[in-house]
Amino acid sequence: MMSQMMRIVQCAAVAVIAGALAGCAGGAEPPASSSNDTLQGELTIYAAASLAESFDAIGEAFTAEHPEVRLSAVYDGSATLVTQILEGAPADVFATADEASMAKAADLMVSPTLFASNTLVIAVPAGNPAGVESLGDLAEVTTVLCAPEVPCGAASEELLSISGVAVDPASIEQNVTAVLTKVAADEADAGLIYATDALRRDDIDVIVPDEAAQVVNHYPIAALADAANPAAARAFVAFVESDAGQQVLTDFGFGAP
Repeated sequence: MMSQMMRIVQCAAVAVIAGALAGCAGGAEPPASSSNDTLQGELTIYAAASLAESFDAIGEAFTAEHPEVRLSAVYDGSATLVTQILEGAPADVFATADEASMAKAADLMVSPTLFASNTLVIAVPAGNPAGVESLGDLAEVTTVLCAPEVPCGAASEELLSISGVAVDPASIEQNVTAVLTKVAADEADAGLIYATDALRRDDIDVIVPDEAAQVVNHYPIAALADAANPAAARAFVAFVESDAGQQVLTDFGFGAP
C-alpha cells in the first residue's frame, strides 16, 4: 500500500514539474506576429509635381505590401514644398526634382539619395498650330515657362542659355503641371516641360530639342529626421530605390539616377 502511494506521489510530482517546464518554454517563445514587425499608421509624402503619376503608382504598390499604412501625397513645385517643410509641414518623406531644392532643407533630412533623372522637351498643343520646330522658335511664339526658382524653371533657363535663345514668357508658372495645363488648353503656343509629363498625353505634341541631353535634372529623396512615422518613411524610400520602384519610374519615362 505504501509503495503504491509513493508511486502516486512521484507521478504527481513529475506531472507538476513537466507542466512548469512547459509553461516556461511557452513563455520564452516570441509571439508569431508582433505589431512592431508590421508597418502601420499615416505616411505623408511631399513630392515634386512631375512625380505625381509615378508616385501614385509606387504608392499603390507600396500599400499593397503594407496594407496597414495609410499613405497620402502632396504634389507641387519643389520650391513651394521646401518652403512648406521649412515652416513645419507634417511630411514624412520628401522628394524633389533637383538637388538644389533638397539642399535647402538638408538639415531636416536623413541622408538624401538620388533615385531618378529627367530632361526637358518642348510641349505644343495637339497639331502644333504655331509650327514650332526648335527652341529658337520659342522666342517668336506665345511661350509659358516654369518660374526660375523651381527646378523646371532653372533647367529651362539653362537649356535656353545653352541654345542662345532669349524668351520673354507670356506667363511664369510655379510648377511644370501648370505649364502643361496651359499648353494643352491652347492658351499658349509652347512651353518647356519634363519628358515624363508628356507621356500618355493626346492633347499635346512634343519636340525634343537637340540640346536636351545637356541639361539633366537629378531627383533626390529622403525621410525627414522628425518624421511622425519613421519606420514607414524609411521603408517607402527603400521601396522607391528598389528594383520594383525603379521599374515603375522607368515605365513613367524617368531615367536612371
